[in-house]
Amino acid sequence: MSELLFMKPFCREVIWGGTALRERYGYETEGDHTGEAWVVSDRPEGQSVVKNGEFKGKTLKELWDEHRELFGNIEGEDFPLLIKLIDAHDHLSVQVHPDDEYARVNENDVGKTECWYVVDCDDNADIVIGHHAKTRDELKNLIDEGKWDDLLKVLPIHKGDFFFIPSGTVHAIRSGTIILEVQQNSNLTYRLYDYGRLQDGKPRELHLDKSIDVINCPHIDEKTEKEVITGRGYTSQILVSCPLFEVQKWEIECDSEPVVIKKDDRFLAVSVLEGSGTVNGETVSIGDHFIAPSDVKELKITGKLKVITSHI
Repeated sequence: MSELLFMKPFCREVIWGGTALRERYGYETEGDHTGEAWVVSDRPEGQSVVKNGEFKGKTLKELWDEHRELFGNIEGEDFPLLIKLIDAHDHLSVQVHPDDEYARVNENDVGKTECWYVVDCDDNADIVIGHHAKTRDELKNLIDEGKWDDLLKVLPIHKGDFFFIPSGTVHAIRSGTIILEVQQNSNLTYRLYDYGRLQDGKPRELHLDKSIDVINCPHIDEKTEKEVITGRGYTSQILVSCPLFEVQKWEIECDSEPVVIKKDDRFLAVSVLEGSGTVNGETVSIGDHFIAPSDVKELKITGKLKVITSHI
């Protein structure tokens, strides 16, 4: 049976980032504006790297290309998911992502559907998901006139909230928020509004025409969470199950007799968001992220942990 593949993240400096990824999780960062840790990443801009065992030092891309059996021999040029921890010290831009068809025709790329689990946030934190325009003409007029307060749908958030963000959804993570993001393996973003900020003395590029092309109008709220299941030593909840991925939350508290998570031939990506314990005899703690390969058929977990599991 294969061993668990613990991943070292790629950390990215951005205008809106902070220091929480270093201070909270101990990640190696280059500065004080680290906005993203790409914890499971097969992107040319930044790869996560195996930290342990037979494949230590290998990038996720190298594993995907050279050892597809670890992932159940599924097809595709790239690993299908990108998983991030995001530290929004300041507001992210208001943005939208295209679907696969628009991205293929216009960018020779894939689209981006994603989801967010709120790991932590400040009191009175909020987030942008959706808009108030009823028609595309109204949408365009509000954008042209810069009436962002009238257009954007701002929601209060709390630790533990979950949001599904299909392609075409206007969205923005806002300041004082730490998010776990599971998404399609795409870095294609159309920026709609950036608060007039300057980077290196210049405004960041906006993509208004393409944004208007792809924004879903009118906006429809998405509610995806399933019922909470309670068992001996755990609770679990499927947060979203869609054709692109399934994401599940587990809260585990057990000592001698482990909680057993069964899995099939698919890989399973696991993010430890709180606590510590063991998984299949390996010590794990907050900030760890690993992939259980195809031939690992179960995870035996002890300790007190909150984890998120993801697969296609």
